[in-house]
Amino acid sequence: MTASNTLTQVAVASGNTHPRSARWLALGAVAGPVLFTLAWLILGAISPGYTVARTWISPYSPITQPISGLGLGQTARYMNTTLVMTGSLLLVGVIGIARTMLPGGRRVTRLASTTLLALAPVGFIVIGFFTLDQPGMHFLGALLILASPVVSFLITGLHLRRLPGWHRFGNKLLVASPLTLVLFVVYSLSFSQSAVAAGHGYAGLTQRVLFLELLAWFVPWAGWPIGERPQQQMRRTSTDD
Repeated sequence: MTASNTLTQVAVASGNTHPRSARWLALGAVAGPVLFTLAWLILGAISPGYTVARTWISPYSPITQPISGLGLGQTARYMNTTLVMTGSLLLVGVIGIARTMLPGGRRVTRLASTTLLALAPVGFIVIGFFTLDQPGMHFLGALLILASPVVSFLITGLHLRRLPGWHRFGNKLLVASPLTLVLFVVYSLSFSQSAVAAGHGYAGLTQRVLFLELLAWFVPWAGWPIGERPQQQMRRTSTDD
């Protein structure tokens, strides 16, 4: 049996019949985090401040102020548009990830991994439409972004570590889950509404560290970067035969 025939059978068996298009979709997992990071860096540098709950908060500091503050005031239209675009790109990326990196294994685990990974992108879209002036929905969206990866990384890691070529990345996601939990707890403990209003504390810094850490785990899927893909293993096996 030739290597090409073997690869075709692997693709069909895993449901990954459009690997090239799926890989392009997976690039959304890179574009989304890059767009979001650039937005809060640039807008945070030019924001004069914002008003929330009839309180004017100025100057805007990335050390003390949450990124959500950029969704109000003069930077609102740019930040909120970016949040919706980030969520949309990440969601497209998750679809690509599901079609390329999550074949094989138990179907229920694969479905759970895809669904849980999609929660963070949905959270970005939610906070893009509901700013700090709508605290209930905004808080829900923030939880989807910052807390759901604790579970999604765990379930996806357990799934990937059983797949040929993805054992190492699966193990790393199992480490990413508790790491994200620790950073989320640190951020939660550092956040105080009164301190933010007074321009004190460091909640902005801990939040940004948390965002950078959890979004960084979405990026590797788009570039086939970690471990050896199952297709590569099958190619080498066929060559040996």
